[in-house]
Amino acid sequence: MTYTPTRTLADKVRADFPILHQEINDKPLVYLDNAATSQKPLFVLNALRDYYEQYNSNVHRGAHTLSAKATDAYEGARDKIAKFINAASRQEIVYTRNASEAINLVAYSWGMNNLKVGDEIILSVMEHHSNIVPWQFVAQKTGAVLKFVELTPEQTLNLEQFKQLITEKTKLVSIVHVSNTLGCINPVAEIAKIAHRYGAKFLVDACQSVPHMPVDVQQIDCDWLVASGHKMCAMTGIGFLYGKLELLEAMPPFFGGGEMIAEVYLDHSTYAELPHKFEAGTPAIGEAIALGAAIDYLTNIGMDKIHAYEAELTAYLFQELAKIPQVTIYGPKPNAQGEGRAALAAFTVEGVHANDLSTLLDQEGVAIRSGHHCTQPLHRHMGLPATARVSLSFYNTREEIDVFIKALKETIDFFAGIFG
Repeated sequence: MTYTPTRTLADKVRADFPILHQEINDKPLVYLDNAATSQKPLFVLNALRDYYEQYNSNVHRGAHTLSAKATDAYEGARDKIAKFINAASRQEIVYTRNASEAINLVAYSWGMNNLKVGDEIILSVMEHHSNIVPWQFVAQKTGAVLKFVELTPEQTLNLEQFKQLITEKTKLVSIVHVSNTLGCINPVAEIAKIAHRYGAKFLVDACQSVPHMPVDVQQIDCDWLVASGHKMCAMTGIGFLYGKLELLEAMPPFFGGGEMIAEVYLDHSTYAELPHKFEAGTPAIGEAIALGAAIDYLTNIGMDKIHAYEAELTAYLFQELAKIPQVTIYGPKPNAQGEGRAALAAFTVEGVHANDLSTLLDQEGVAIRSGHHCTQPLHRHMGLPATARVSLSFYNTREEIDVFIKALKETIDFFAGIFG
């Protein structure tokens, strides 16, 4: 009897991703920079092309057939997002250019109008710059105070310290769901419960969780959640903000212009109903439709299956990295099944700068990230100038991890030969 190995999820989907089937520096591409941006399947690329080839038109504004078709597809994508994260209403989904814009929307519309001198904003040292800088702006303008949760010895969020930091003066907690550097999965539902006990609002940065695991905003009970399309098999230039309906209704518009108005007079204007009062101007129509297609694609596979397969890859990646004594990995370790953290590993190699490592791996066709990953405060907190980062997705394979590990070992040997 001939043994036939079980086909993995990656085996089933890789043909859907044309970009993966190419050579870089005469070597097959091994794309392991998924935390920076995901690749796009043909199903999504075709949705974008179909919009521009078949029914390109502005939304909400025309009575003609093309406009009606574009509007239906654009608003249909909003329904898909709402269902994907289990929002209570489609009105709770606001299109933005990316997660950064979504956080800025909350910072300027809610933060500037609700925070005052002495109010507290709690963040963590592991936050992406996009979840730090807008709150710095708000604090500078309002006199609010920024407080930061630090790390446990295992390099996870120090929940006990958070419980000590939060007070009756705390008005906002804004925490990442999954760290793009440490890979830790933060207990967002518990954080929400604690924040609400003190009367504070809670925002979740879900850029690194929504593409990789089931996310339920009602189960988390967050007040806002943000995500970017380009990390979830969709295009750049599109993201979304989820917000509880009563909060969004109370928040003033962020941008002014067309689409977000009900009536405009020379001396005043009235604003459109949710979610349109936050969506000024002609939107990224094709990109929104493609985001809807990406959600269809991910849903068809099943987020549970994606998470389970990526956990298998994570277990294997950490098993192989642990065999290299010069490598130090940051963040918590996964369990034997690869659970307990995200499918990424930020690491350093003794005697080799992360940028040099990334450059030499690229010569072998292996794409990884190097630098501070937009988490400079975290790197400074850990005393590191930079790390290398390998990040996985459901279209990656064990064989690609093997290629990466082999190239990593050869790179380490190369530098040892020069400086050893």
